[in-house]
Amino acid sequence: MRTPEQGTSGRNHVELRQIEAFLAVAEELHFGRAAHRLRMAQSPLSQTIKKLEKSLGTDLFERNTRAVSLTTAGFAFLAHARKIVEELDLARRAATADSGEVYGRLSIGFSGALNHRTLPPLTRALRNNYPHLELTLSGGLLTQDALDQLRNGSLDLSFVGLPVDAPSLATRRIAVEPLGAAVPVDHPLAGRPSIALADLAADGFVTMPAAQGSTLREAIFSACTAAGFRPRIAQEVSDPYTALSLVAGGVGVSLMPDSMAGIMPGGTVFIPLSGEVPLLDSGIAWNPALVSPALKLALELADTVLPTPPR
Repeated sequence: MRTPEQGTSGRNHVELRQIEAFLAVAEELHFGRAAHRLRMAQSPLSQTIKKLEKSLGTDLFERNTRAVSLTTAGFAFLAHARKIVEELDLARRAATADSGEVYGRLSIGFSGALNHRTLPPLTRALRNNYPHLELTLSGGLLTQDALDQLRNGSLDLSFVGLPVDAPSLATRRIAVEPLGAAVPVDHPLAGRPSIALADLAADGFVTMPAAQGSTLREAIFSACTAAGFRPRIAQEVSDPYTALSLVAGGVGVSLMPDSMAGIMPGGTVFIPLSGEVPLLDSGIAWNPALVSPALKLALELADTVLPTPPR
């Protein structure tokens, strides 16, 4: 026979008040302060935590006479507990919102400097059209990292380099940019109006790591191969702007899309390439199996503010 605390599946259920009590103790790491914050006595709070631990079948806190700390299970439970409370708060606000108001959460990934022209138009449009939509922006992501997070639901939408090998995900091109050379200001070719890519064959290149699936790195290698040489790697860094800083420091040269020409760090020169100029495609990606109402609105806005350019 089921006890009153057991759900229909036969397992003990967890109540919202228990989660709120857990969060108070986890954030205060002190039962007395947590009880004061919750406006309840310390003894009932302790009992609530014990019932929660019994329901979960594990201890969430290490307790002694001097301190309270989270166990490994407590740390694991913390992020999920916060999300439950946040989602409930969001649901309450959405349920009481005036007609036409849109509530929701949207997590957007981007690489950093490479998206300085494409990210702002979309985020501005989202904030102007849907001011109650909560945006979380995650920067510093190379393409493979972004794809992994789209697959597991950590991200809703991400700016990525194209093409990608991700059959389960959807993508749309939003920009096509010619690549140019980024060289130190004292490089022998720095004063030229344009150069052939083959002119850099003897230089070391600063690129992104191969293991992180950078589309820019692949474009650099492809362009150099077409120009008749394999680039010698001087150093690998995850962030494109950091790569430019290393170029400024004389570590090597690199290739960057021409949108970067206006934000080059001091000590670095952007030089257009002559001949058949290599192109870098960039786009947005999302998981069609996880399209929330907020993501649907974002994709509709993106069609307007970031239309698909011709190739």
